[in-house]
Amino acid sequence: MAIAPKKNEMPTQAPEVRAHNFREVALGYSLEVAQAEAARCLNCRNRPCVAGCPVNIEIPDFIRQIRQGDFEGAYQTISRSSSLPAVCGRVCPQETQCEAQCTLRVKAKLDPVGIGRLERFVADWHNEHASDQPVPPAQNGHKVAVVGAGPSGLTCAGDLAKKGYRVSVFEALHTAGGVLVYGIPEFRLPKAIVAREVDTLRALGVDIQTNVIIGKTLTVDELFQMGYEAVFIGSGAGLPNFMGIPGEALKGVYSANEYLTRSNLMKAFRDDPATPIMKGGRVAVVGGGNVAMDAARTALRLGAEKVYIIYRRSMEELPARKEEVEHAQEEGIDFRLLCNPVAILGYQNPDNPRDPKNGCVTGIRSIRMELGEPDASGRRRPVPIAGSEFELPVDTVVMAIGTSPNPLIKNTTEGLEVNRRGGIVVTEEGLTSRERVYAGGDAVTGAATVISAMGAGKTAAKAIDEALTGTDK
Repeated sequence: MAIAPKKNEMPTQAPEVRAHNFREVALGYSLEVAQAEAARCLNCRNRPCVAGCPVNIEIPDFIRQIRQGDFEGAYQTISRSSSLPAVCGRVCPQETQCEAQCTLRVKAKLDPVGIGRLERFVADWHNEHASDQPVPPAQNGHKVAVVGAGPSGLTCAGDLAKKGYRVSVFEALHTAGGVLVYGIPEFRLPKAIVAREVDTLRALGVDIQTNVIIGKTLTVDELFQMGYEAVFIGSGAGLPNFMGIPGEALKGVYSANEYLTRSNLMKAFRDDPATPIMKGGRVAVVGGGNVAMDAARTALRLGAEKVYIIYRRSMEELPARKEEVEHAQEEGIDFRLLCNPVAILGYQNPDNPRDPKNGCVTGIRSIRMELGEPDASGRRRPVPIAGSEFELPVDTVVMAIGTSPNPLIKNTTEGLEVNRRGGIVVTEEGLTSRERVYAGGDAVTGAATVISAMGAGKTAAKAIDEALTGTDK
């Protein structure tokens, strides 16, 4: 059963159905709806939507091609700028980027053109109808190593491969995709789509080697010794943050990274999984970003009887995408806003040290907040209300309060400068403090969006090409 969409909106699975399965929630535009939505584009001369896209897709051009029925041409237009069109059409925050600049929204005060949904339509059409993989270009004799097969690394690799570079991608996990496969749930981004995008890059000649940890299996310096002329570090931000409150070491407390990796990559959602995960019961997810929404909605699909989002600010400050918040609300997630955890509570039986319930989560204690003056982020600072503590009985707590870059590469690469948050310091072109070592994505910025990481990968690929060929294209 699907929800009947309003005009030009995308249909979705009904909430009471999708809350119990991992199938994709949004079902995609039909051909007729896609062309009707494409017809709304004004094809503005100054193209503000393109400026709002971190990878500068020629948006009016591909939308015009949809309107004309040239769907493969539209795909090729997108592919000139994006190595992951089916991914971006699903997970990019278009509402704050290209669609935020749409003239219909800015000047006419109407709904913007559904650029992201049209991109998804085009990519899905291509994947369904196209049988040919891209032909690798002639090699130019240069060799580049890419660390990490996430959005920034895959984008950098794809852009360089299209120019004839021999590119090797070294991925620590057993599957390429980075956060696309371990962090984003199946119901938002089917893993078969990620695999298809990766296969397209392989067809371009990109060599992807999994189970290779740079900083342990090999070092950056050893990559140069192997003949690579430049290295791009797109290793992401996989080190989870915690609050430092009592009870975080109890059984049943997860970082969102671990929780989502167990479910998404290790398939713990299966009935008889090889990887264990807490299923059922009552779950509290701490945080208000997209990762918190993903964790909460995953918990629901794993059989939780009640799921809370605990966030210290109000709905207006919630950083998650509006669509993801709306989907979570429709599915019955309970938002406890203006609340902040102060302790996680656990069970202890003093009469039986061997009681299997000892050390397990039984609840979470929070304090109510009110909003004060804006802080450095521009959002109003949450202030605790004295004496307002309360407890919620829960069996599982998921901490979704951000991640930081893993220090492994920094600790094994002499002369690589990082900032106080562990992010690699780079120039506007992505160059680090080491000659011919570039970096981008979450390894530089900390946890951010897929498309911003892709933009950094494109920028670095251009700089690497200019450095190795001595040209400024």
